[in-house]
Amino acid sequence: MKLIFISGPSGSGKTTLSNQIIKKNKNGIVLSTDNYYKTGLISRLLPKYVEGFFDRSISFNNKLFKKDFDFIYKNGISICDRYYNFEKKTIQNILNQTDNISFLIVEGIFAKEFSNTLNNKDFIFLEIKAKKNECMKRVVQRDIKERGKDKKQAENDFLKSWSIYYDKFKPNGIKNNTNKLIIEKNSDIDNILKKLFN
Repeated sequence: MKLIFISGPSGSGKTTLSNQIIKKNKNGIVLSTDNYYKTGLISRLLPKYVEGFFDRSISFNNKLFKKDFDFIYKNGISICDRYYNFEKKTIQNILNQTDNISFLIVEGIFAKEFSNTLNNKDFIFLEIKAKKNECMKRVVQRDIKERGKDKKQAENDFLKSWSIYYDKFKPNGIKNNTNKLIIEKNSDIDNILKKLFN
């Protein structure tokens, strides 16, 4: 199975790019790390004490994500979609079987660090480069609409998120032997697809 990882700071267009790839080449599936945050008491209490909690590894349910990743990679099928509710801090599980999966996209702010845990797996890594002010605009709109934040909180959270992402991931911070592509705003989706699937 072909593995594709898509990373970039918050608001850079990781989900949009994933959806474009799936729309053009339909026999794949996307696992978004945004849907694998921890739930329950830990996700309600720690954000009060840990600045930028949802941008740090401590917030990511790596065990559940790895379980789903391994199942799809081994079997070529997916039986469940997961969606994280940021206001309720819960994960909704929806039965939805997808068969004959030939490629798996892992996208999100934790995609890069998860890729560094893989041994003996070849994958293609897409790193999105985007302007800070454009990302901020998208994130603030999303957080007000979907995550119940006011504008000031959304802006402050974005700025912290941006710093955490670039502090955590220095240039060339990918351990595995992999193909890396830099994706920019003007990158052509058809050229990206040729590099991914030819």
